[in-house]
Amino acid sequence: MNGDTMKFTLKTIRNLKGYTQEEAAKLIGISVDTLGNYERGKSYPDIPVLKKIESVYGVTYDKIIFLPLDYDKTVNIL
Repeated sequence: MNGDTMKFTLKTIRNLKGYTQEEAAKLIGISVDTLGNYERGKSYPDIPVLKKIESVYGVTYDKIIFLPLDYDKTVNIL
C-alpha cells in the first residue's frame, strides 16, 4: 500500500500525533469547541486555520478527510 495516497479524518490525524483536543486546539490557536466542530463535520476551517492545522499536524490539506456537514445526523441511524 502506498502511504502517499492515504487520507485521514482530522480526529484520526490528531490521535496519530498523540494530541488531546485541548492540546491540538491550543497549538492551532482555536477553541476546543471549534476543533470538535471541525472533527464532527459541523463546520470547516477557513484558509488561515487550515494552514495552521497543516503545520501543527504535519500534513497537507489534501490528505485530510473533511466529514460532510450532516455527518453527525447520519452516523447513528440504524
